[in-house]
Amino acid sequence: MKAMILAAGRGERMRPLTDHIPKPLLEVGGKTLIGRLIERLARAGVTDLVINHAHLGLQIEEALGNGHAYGVRIQYSSEGEALETAGGIAKALPLLGDAPFIAANADVYSDFDFSALRNRDLGSSLAHLVLVNNPPQHPRGDFVLSDGRVRNSGGDMLTFAGIGLYRPQLFASVKVGNKAQSAPLLRAAADEGRVTGEHFRGTWQDIGTPERLDSLNAELRALNP
Repeated sequence: MKAMILAAGRGERMRPLTDHIPKPLLEVGGKTLIGRLIERLARAGVTDLVINHAHLGLQIEEALGNGHAYGVRIQYSSEGEALETAGGIAKALPLLGDAPFIAANADVYSDFDFSALRNRDLGSSLAHLVLVNNPPQHPRGDFVLSDGRVRNSGGDMLTFAGIGLYRPQLFASVKVGNKAQSAPLLRAAADEGRVTGEHFRGTWQDIGTPERLDSLNAELRALNP
C-alpha cells in the first residue's frame, strides 16, 4: 500500500517560522514533523510514499532525498502553488495508482499506528477517516461517528485527524491542476453512507501555531530531560 504525505501548505499561522522553512520541516523533540511521520509509516510497513509540496518545497526534497535514510521510497509531486488537499491528491494520483492509499497531513504530531489502515478493507466505502476528540482550537468538530460510519450530523461531533484511507475514485471529480478541498468530497460521500471511521484516543496534536509548537516541545523536554 502507498501513502501520500500532504506537505504543500503555506503554514500562514506559523509565520514567521515558515517564512524561511516549510512547515513539515519544523522540529518537535529534535526531529522534523515530516520525519516523525515517515518513521511511523515505515514502522507499519508502508514504505512507498508520495509527498506533495509547494512553498519552499525543494527544501523538503533536499532534507528527505529518495527516502533511503528512512528505509522508504519517496516520489515528489511539486505543485508550485498549493492546490489544497483534494487538488494535491488529484494531481498525485498517477503516482499513487489505482489501489486505496493512506493520506496523512505532515503537520500533525501523533502516535497513531498506521498498520491499522494498511490492513483495513474498505469494502464498498470510498474512505475511512481517523477522528479524534475536538481540540480547544476546533471545538465544533467535523463529523459524527455512528456504528463505524462517518456522518455529517446527528450526534456528538469529532474532529478529523488529517489521517485517512482513500479510494482514488473519491477524487475523480477534481480536475487536475485545480485547487480543491477534501471536505466537500468527504461530506458528499458520507451522505451516501460510503465513509467509515474510527475514534483514535491516543496522542494527537495539530501543530498549527508557534505557541502550540513551543508547548509541545516543552512537554517533550519535560518527559525526556
